[in-house]
Amino acid sequence: MSHVSAAVWQEFLAQHGDGRAFDAVVTKVLPFGALVDTAPGVPGLLLRGAWVTEPVHGSTIAVRIATADVELRRVRVVPA
Repeated sequence: MSHVSAAVWQEFLAQHGDGRAFDAVVTKVLPFGALVDTAPGVPGLLLRGAWVTEPVHGSTIAVRIATADVELRRVRVVPA
């Protein structure tokens, strides 16, 4: 499970769980996708197949939540 607290996780889902676009920062680019910080302590994955162009480490990209893993407190995102 992510180290994000239950309160932070619930607030994150309340703010972004409705499909609205928000900014995420690329923290690592891997062969299968890019890891992103969607909010402090809330990790996200942007799968390679969803890329329009390859993300750059440190860049900010607009995303939407595709799926949320409530138990592990992490999300899969898609470009907004």
